[in-house]
Amino acid sequence: MSDNEEAEESEPAVELGEGPDVAGEPIARVASRLTWPAKRSDVVAQEGDAAVRSPDGPRDLDDVLAESEVPLFESRSEFVAEVEELVGRGPVATE
Repeated sequence: MSDNEEAEESEPAVELGEGPDVAGEPIARVASRLTWPAKRSDVVAQEGDAAVRSPDGPRDLDDVLAESEVPLFESRSEFVAEVEELVGRGPVATE
């Protein structure tokens, strides 16, 4: 490997801005830590204390799932779609 290749690998692909932090986690990150299918109660037990990002600010996942009527999430995509329906989609407010 040449010196140029090493330098390229050590630099980030995208530079992060200097702006304020965004509170909460993306729902996709939370979903990636779970196994599927998953009961709603199991998701709350494992990740209920996670704060997920929403257009109105972070929301606790256990509060979000309390609004859901889905007892079993068959797949990650079904879980993400349900949470996004409950919290909304769109730009996330920064602190």
